[in-house]
Amino acid sequence: METLKSGAPAPRERLEKDQGFRRPRLPRFFLWLLPLSFVLQVASVGVFHQYRTRPGNDNFEFGWEMGRIGRSIAQGQGFSNPYDGNTGPTAWEPPLYPFLIGGVFKVFGVYTLASAWVLLSVNSLFATLTCIPIFLIARKTFGENVARWSAYAWGLNPYVWYWSIHWIWDTTFTPFILACVFLLALELQGWPGWQGWALFGALYGIGVLANPTMLTFLPFCGLWIWRQRYRRGLASVGGIVIASVVFWTALSPWLVRNYAVFGHFLLRDDFGLQFRLGNGPYAEGMLMPYLQPHHNKLEWEKFHQMGELAYGESCKQEAFYWIRAHPGRFAVISLKRFFYYWNGVPRESNSVSPVDFRTSAFLATSVLALWGLGRAVRQKRAGAWLFAGLVLTYPTVYYFVFPHARYRHPIEPELVILIVFLISEAARRSTGAKVREIANG
Repeated sequence: METLKSGAPAPRERLEKDQGFRRPRLPRFFLWLLPLSFVLQVASVGVFHQYRTRPGNDNFEFGWEMGRIGRSIAQGQGFSNPYDGNTGPTAWEPPLYPFLIGGVFKVFGVYTLASAWVLLSVNSLFATLTCIPIFLIARKTFGENVARWSAYAWGLNPYVWYWSIHWIWDTTFTPFILACVFLLALELQGWPGWQGWALFGALYGIGVLANPTMLTFLPFCGLWIWRQRYRRGLASVGGIVIASVVFWTALSPWLVRNYAVFGHFLLRDDFGLQFRLGNGPYAEGMLMPYLQPHHNKLEWEKFHQMGELAYGESCKQEAFYWIRAHPGRFAVISLKRFFYYWNGVPRESNSVSPVDFRTSAFLATSVLALWGLGRAVRQKRAGAWLFAGLVLTYPTVYYFVFPHARYRHPIEPELVILIVFLISEAARRSTGAKVREIANG
């Protein structure tokens, strides 16, 4: 340990001790957990033949719109053409994952089995690495035992593997980067210097370039960090400026490109379509897939003729017109969307039943996680309100558009921690009751 001549801790170490900051260290069990989790996921790709993406509709289900954009990138057409045909430059999807697909296609071939193997393996790698922030978050908030079991519960969970081996999408990158942001927010409570703020801005910018929905958590997250530092007597204004500069620097190439192409600063421009896919005369709180351009020839022709900006605006206005004419119905289906987000969406898209018992396991995990959150808040656990802010803010957009099981997955690392915490509390109370019973014998 670096010390002063008097033998007292050096200023930096004293600051870290006083403010609760410490450099995270990983236990040795990660030496087997991470390789095992990754190998099991990649093996599942082969066992369940997930590398054989369905070739119908010209391989559209190989990455869907992101796959189409990746194909255009690999073929030298730039970031363009989210559907069939040459529809020109696009901002229909955020840039990060389509560029990953395009790079893989460039090396391993467009829509090939080799590309599928590589992309699903990359997904599996991100899912595996998510064990690390899960462990560090849980250790900082609930202790070593909960941290260890949370890492096991994620790394060896077949449900997690489903999203890594089944979807060529950002379904594993977003949970990883959001968990890293969550961990960094906890660390920034007492992180001295400017480096933590710069890293926070960079991570958040990268996350938004993969999934702009992450923006919904940013205001609460930033305010929570500021409040925690204020209570400790730490300044935050300079750090907030640094984080903001780095954040906008990360976003600026994409925003400038979109302004040059479309005349607007855009992160993505498909909100109008997404809004209409959940709101209209036949809306029941779920996706209406038959209105999507790749399913509906008339919609594709409108997209092609109008251009994506005008088409998206047209869809948005159509949805708002219906909402203004049917405000009561919109309120009802928004409540149903809230329920479906946490319960799971009925498998049959034409179902109007409020309950589908095939989603009972999904609902059970939601109940356990929210129960654990409530307990953590009541016990005033460290970071409990940061968990609460994530649960309250991240899903909100889906209550007004449409829900899907994969839309809960980005916050599932934190939900897993809350579930393990709840179970550990129940086990502790049960053990304590047995001890008291024996003692009273």
